[in-house]
Amino acid sequence: MSYQRIKWMILFLPTVTIGLWEYVRHQWLMPYLSMEAGNWLSPLIIYIVSITVLRGLFQMMEHTRAALDQERIAKGKLEERQQLAGELHDGVAQSLFLLGVRLDQARRRFDQPQVVQLLNDLSRTVSEANHDVRQAIADLKQAPRQEGAQTSSLEARIQAMVPLAGVKVDVDWQLEDDIFSPSEQAELLACLREALLNIHKHARARSARIVGTRNERGWQIAVEDDGSGYNRDDLEQPGRFGLRITAERAQQRGWTFDFERVDERTVFVLREGKHHG
Repeated sequence: MSYQRIKWMILFLPTVTIGLWEYVRHQWLMPYLSMEAGNWLSPLIIYIVSITVLRGLFQMMEHTRAALDQERIAKGKLEERQQLAGELHDGVAQSLFLLGVRLDQARRRFDQPQVVQLLNDLSRTVSEANHDVRQAIADLKQAPRQEGAQTSSLEARIQAMVPLAGVKVDVDWQLEDDIFSPSEQAELLACLREALLNIHKHARARSARIVGTRNERGWQIAVEDDGSGYNRDDLEQPGRFGLRITAERAQQRGWTFDFERVDERTVFVLREGKHHG
């Protein structure tokens, strides 16, 4: 129902109600109802009809206004994200691209093995940074997820991220969405995203696996790969900000974050609470 129709109903409903009441009162109720009683009943009837009918209309208006507010907020957030994505593309991404071109030119001019190796390392680092920036740009161009809105399942969102690993990833997910709050789901997805990106950048793996299980100690999520992987010392390595941020995210949530090496596979593990032994 449109706002215009609701306004007209609000304007005419009391008038129509009192008109009908007075007609019925004078046509059929005068022998049975005194003038004073009729005068008392008139505002009561208008009140009852208004509460019954207009309450539903007001609720419709409130819902419509709330939906419009949410749409306006979402639109504003999307515009801000797209503006930021544009600034990243025009600034950082272009600079990284030009830096990569310059490194390629420098690599062709020098033939000393140490210099070439250094330039290769720099070029690889710039390429990885460029990949991360462009992934961030792609994420920013997507509409932000609204709290409490209907969303795809957590497993579906994890499945959508697996291409970040650059290898085949199997997902064995046995956890229900409702054991994580919306904010915990966001933190969890950020941690898994970092694990997949590390497989792509550093693991030199051929395959990987994401496993979400639950036991008497609580839930556990493992990201396994068959590559060289990473170890505990990687948390202290320069440039490994993602891993340190992941450890901090887990600590803030009261989760356990760890690396393990099991049967020649590197395992990135998140556990509920503190894990002992």
